Amino acid sequence: MTSKNFVRVLILLLIQTFYAHADEGMWIINELNAQSLARMKELGFKPDNSFLYDKTNPCLAGAVVIFGGGCTGITVSEQGLIFTNHHCGYGSLQKLSSVENDYLKNGFVSQSGEQELPVEGLSVRYLREIEDVTDSIVPLISDIEDEYHRVVAADSISTEIMKKYGKSQFQHIDIVPFYNNNKYYLVVYDVFRDVRLVFAPPATIGKFGGDTDNWMWPRHTCDFSVFRVYADSDNKPAEYAADNKPYSPRYVAEISSSGYNEGDYAMTIGFPGSTDRYLSSWGVKQRVESINTPRIEVRGVKQKIWMEAMQADDAVRIKYASKYASSSNYWKNSIGMNRGIANLNVIERKKISEEAFAKWAAAEGNEKYANVLSDLQKGFEASDKYRKYLTTLTEAFANGAEIIRLARMIGQIDNRDLSTVDIEDILNERIRPFFKDYDAALDQKTLAAMMKTAKQNLPAEYLPDVFPAIDKKYKGDYDRYAADMFATTKLLNEESIVELLKNEKKMKKFEKKDAASLLAFSSLMTTMSLAQDINEASYGTDNAERLYFEALAKMYPDSVFYSDANFTMRLSYGSIKGYRPYDAAWYDYYTTHLGLLEKEDPDSYEFYLQPEILDLVRRRDFGSYSNSKGELQLCFLSNNDITGGNSGSPVFDGNGRVIGLAFDGNWEAMSGDIVFEPELQRTISVDIRYVLWMIDKWGKCPRIIEELKISQ
Repeated sequence: MTSKNFVRVLILLLIQTFYAHADEGMWIINELNAQSLARMKELGFKPDNSFLYDKTNPCLAGAVVIFGGGCTGITVSEQGLIFTNHHCGYGSLQKLSSVENDYLKNGFVSQSGEQELPVEGLSVRYLREIEDVTDSIVPLISDIEDEYHRVVAADSISTEIMKKYGKSQFQHIDIVPFYNNNKYYLVVYDVFRDVRLVFAPPATIGKFGGDTDNWMWPRHTCDFSVFRVYADSDNKPAEYAADNKPYSPRYVAEISSSGYNEGDYAMTIGFPGSTDRYLSSWGVKQRVESINTPRIEVRGVKQKIWMEAMQADDAVRIKYASKYASSSNYWKNSIGMNRGIANLNVIERKKISEEAFAKWAAAEGNEKYANVLSDLQKGFEASDKYRKYLTTLTEAFANGAEIIRLARMIGQIDNRDLSTVDIEDILNERIRPFFKDYDAALDQKTLAAMMKTAKQNLPAEYLPDVFPAIDKKYKGDYDRYAADMFATTKLLNEESIVELLKNEKKMKKFEKKDAASLLAFSSLMTTMSLAQDINEASYGTDNAERLYFEALAKMYPDSVFYSDANFTMRLSYGSIKGYRPYDAAWYDYYTTHLGLLEKEDPDSYEFYLQPEILDLVRRRDFGSYSNSKGELQLCFLSNNDITGGNSGSPVFDGNGRVIGLAFDGNWEAMSGDIVFEPELQRTISVDIRYVLWMIDKWGKCPRIIEELKISQ
């Protein structure tokens, strides 16, 4: 091969790595380009662009919401009804559940507005405004070479811009960087804080398959829950009040009951959390070895302990259900990502792309980018070990033993001159919610295991500095150390905590003598030290990543690049289609009720189904929700580009009608946050007819069905 042809091949590979494939991309809702719109029309999208997003008039984007702190939902009725995933509503279900009223196990059905349950702390955000403010920021920081000072300056300017909106608990305002800090958007949300639970299926079907099926296809999970947004008498956001009214939204999404076929248009609008599509090969290596691998190990130890306790005691199960689900989700995600990166040769593909970039950067006129790759390599390689140690430390203590989090919470409180009212507010907002979902005996066992794991995986100089004294006294017996801590700490009952908050001398004594406080402070100091080591070792990396993206746009001026996900509203378009997971195998694009019967196992907590659900399925009591073959379609596949945060995102057909709710990605393409795999990567969604069937046939709740705009 000639050198000229070699360069041509390298550049082609670079395009394949970075340039959006036909159906790839999480596109910013207000800047859809002509190429994307043309492709959407080609795939079968019928309405015009203003139907999707309009700055002043009601539009489809106005029906899509941020649900809670990290999910998406869709407004489906004139009375503020929201559909989202079951796993997005799981924390709310857990918060409202008790052994007597176990909504996780049994589900929840409200037959009237009076029966709907308010969820303390839950909010729903509607996008009010998005504005490009790049020209108000970038020209003022373009001469700043140091990336840290550049970011600080951008933040300072952003603060001034946002001041014109004032402060209110019912609006959320932010200026968000896009395209690796090359562009900035102002986003404004209306925040509704009176949100009530309306309907949820039992977890046996809402989480059918559990950890075993998580991130897998074929799937049979009915992953949905229903909430309602309430507003004041003027239809404005408000805190919970018994006389609040259902919110009247600006736009309501229509639901289609006519289904879909292979190759049909599919579109999601949602709030994807984070991707790293422009990450370098050295960054990918760090993700695998220094973030995912230690996370897998430490969480695996913790989750095994939690699961054993949850299966042995219903009270513990309810307390830890949401925490376990959150932990295990990204534990398995990390496993799948490492597997995908290896199987799909992601690092090798990145290296080939970087070779092509190096040749381009060395050409005359591109001197500004000559050191980009070397700066990236230097930064990631120098920070690798510190990142690995920080992940282990964080997973073991901040995310592991919960008593460490409680001790840090107490230690952060300035108890000088606290009034009785101040103390009661602290108890209500922080302490009591913690103890509601806490089991000290389980946490004691977890702490001992986390201590052992940290000791095995961290060099002595990166262990919290209390370890030598602990090892000297307990001779490595961390079970005994944990038992002594839990027997002596002042943190395990409210009365002792109140005494600490009331008395400054007692608080100071607690900080210096209490074993939980000492370990919490020591692990925090070690964490901060490691974070500083990472900052120093990776100095210049952020600047290099910004320049890398900037250079790619210049390298391919006729190409279209999308910004990485950052939990702002994005649109993805594609088609309904199956995929080939491995040689000689093909996965169909939808599953049916038969899969429930095939997988159901009365002796498995992951595959158990209530008798009444099994009876409905066996009798094929599907009503109008079946397809032309008499099947109930459960879940389906599309090649939409999504990631975490998209959970609960509506999947729309070519007319902009809801056909499902996205809830997962597929195991074979778990590296998709780093490199999109067009032939392999799929979005897994629950069929909206499966959702309606559960509401109607199992829940016997026609009032919800009657609220919806359903078209055939």
